[in-house]
Amino acid sequence: MKHILITGFPGFLATRLLHALMEKYEGAHFVLLVHPSQFGVATDRIKGLDNVEVKIGDITEETLGFSKEDREELREKLTHVFHLAAIYDLAVPQPIAEKVNVDGTRNVNMFVQTIQPLERYVYFSTAYVSGHRTGLIKEDELQMGQQFKNHYEETKYKAEVLVHELQNFPFTIIRPGITVGNTESGETSKFDGPYFIMRMLDRIRFMRIPYLGKGDVLFNVVPYDYLINATVYLSEAEAAKGKTFHLTDPDPHQARDLYRMICEELLGKKPTWTISPKLVEFGLSFSFIRKFLGVEKEAVEYFKCRAQYDASDAKKVLLEGGVACPNFKDYVGNIVTYYKQHRHDQDKKIHIT
Repeated sequence: MKHILITGFPGFLATRLLHALMEKYEGAHFVLLVHPSQFGVATDRIKGLDNVEVKIGDITEETLGFSKEDREELREKLTHVFHLAAIYDLAVPQPIAEKVNVDGTRNVNMFVQTIQPLERYVYFSTAYVSGHRTGLIKEDELQMGQQFKNHYEETKYKAEVLVHELQNFPFTIIRPGITVGNTESGETSKFDGPYFIMRMLDRIRFMRIPYLGKGDVLFNVVPYDYLINATVYLSEAEAAKGKTFHLTDPDPHQARDLYRMICEELLGKKPTWTISPKLVEFGLSFSFIRKFLGVEKEAVEYFKCRAQYDASDAKKVLLEGGVACPNFKDYVGNIVTYYKQHRHDQDKKIHIT
């Protein structure tokens, strides 16, 4: 019988992962490590689920907030641990990111090493631990002397280094690209990443729409249902043990093409001229312009990131499980439709400063 611990619940991906794992493992028992501030939401979400229990905890504590009795029981039973809890905000201050992303992962690492029947420890990183690196980024590369665009990237890098230090340990590291909505329903939790483009285009919809520079870099997005399906398969695949995988688009579009596809779906027209990226960056240096356009300043860096994320290992292993990353052009209409339906939902908007 599987006994599975998930951190990061009731976050969007952790919630979807829970349901995907429940579907795969009938009769499994699930423990959700939930921060005290999220206890009410978490308990509401698991109503009627007899095989799921919530444990109040905090990954920034050495004990993870577990009682002595809970720790001893979990050490005897857990077969899988999925560590998703993290601060994902690109504009997060360094001390907060360090405490949650680095110290939190260190504490989870210490705990999983004491679990006797553990079969797999799945750690959620990000493809952007590559920082400012350019060119081809391989799945087995990490410590390459890179600098970082923000504290989020740097602390996720430090955290992944800690996971790699677990020698001869059954970990699997997941490095997603920028995650967007479900390929069919378009559902997503937050309008960030490519959704910043939609928010901006909404604001300037009555103008002649410009391209934002050449846009010749590859812009890597993946739908969350691919991310979840791939994670579930990799968590069991023997070939994924002790490995790191880029869950990125193996055939990404150039930023210019992705921008055009979104523009056509959202506004029914194509961009007709090109504005200098430097002018865009200058404009976004002013708070009132950022707030008007609904674009986070830190997000602009990802539209000029000259990195190509090799996903050869992920593609090879996932092929055995019949899991493949869909092409953005095949689901862009669904994620734009969802945005149109929910663009005024305050819970999905990123607060712009």
